[in-house]
Amino acid sequence: MRAPFKHTKKKPDLFECLPDDLLVFILSKLSSTASSPSEFINIVLTCKRLNRLGLHRLVLSKAGPKVFAVKPTNWSEKTHTFLKHCVNAGNVDACYTLGMIRFYCLENRGSGLSLMAKAAMKLHAPALYSLAVIQFNGSGGSKHDKDLRAGVALSARASLLGHIDALRELGHCLQDGYGVRQNVAEGRRMLVQANVRELAYLLREVTPSASDSLMLTWRTAVTCQRDVTALLSDYGYRIPVPEVQPVNRFLREWFESGKGKLEEGLRLCSHIGCGRPETRPHEYRRCSVCGKVNYCSRGCQAMDWKLKHKMECSPTEHYAEGGGGVDLNNEFAIPNDAV
Repeated sequence: MRAPFKHTKKKPDLFECLPDDLLVFILSKLSSTASSPSEFINIVLTCKRLNRLGLHRLVLSKAGPKVFAVKPTNWSEKTHTFLKHCVNAGNVDACYTLGMIRFYCLENRGSGLSLMAKAAMKLHAPALYSLAVIQFNGSGGSKHDKDLRAGVALSARASLLGHIDALRELGHCLQDGYGVRQNVAEGRRMLVQANVRELAYLLREVTPSASDSLMLTWRTAVTCQRDVTALLSDYGYRIPVPEVQPVNRFLREWFESGKGKLEEGLRLCSHIGCGRPETRPHEYRRCSVCGKVNYCSRGCQAMDWKLKHKMECSPTEHYAEGGGGVDLNNEFAIPNDAV
């Protein structure tokens, strides 16, 4: 005898029962903590509903800087459109990222500057420092467009927000009297403070055992040179190569990969963590010792000196050609204890 037919109820889809507001809240948390663009994109592409809610204004406004860490090889009109949606949603990191790309890579100076200024008005420290570098160099214009006082003011603002390179830049400006009244003692104090912040950041990133050995090495070196007025890096303390910020990596790879082409006579900043290109010939100043490298800022010069140029810089050829004089208008004077 045939068994009677049983009517089974279809189990409800619990995901479909979740309200949109809750999903938007979850997606906004995920977008702010995503470690890469692909991580966020893979979540959004899970289903049509997440795809639709992933473009919600709140989700885009909360997206973290690593969501915008796109590679030049993956740059497309869709990527550009996504960044514009994030900008329209009020995302400060998107304003800064798209501003840098437009200003330096796409050569849309006005729009790029406007976006960076928009981020700076919301107290975005990297945007403030980038605007300072533009003011120091007169980027996008002529050398007569330099505004040293504005560069110093922007660096000071960024340093108050914890930007280490801006603090280092400000210290060098005070020490050299560049765009501000010279105050060697105050400038030196700021350079020490920048190194201390850098060291504190490093110790937070390493394991406890590694940090103990680093401190032991540093203390040993200090005891051997107590009569020398120098900074942390002068004691033989070597920092590892810092993590390159996504937008700076994009700039360097954009030009080095051939995606973007520099006009003849234009160069990239020699600091590996920068990537800013010149916008006119001889915009950046070169090392006064070897004349082989050039930097967009004192901050980049100081960091590159500690990372590698200190071991590479050789004055022999430069002096042999009679180039030993230092012209501070287009050269960086780099002492042996540069920081």
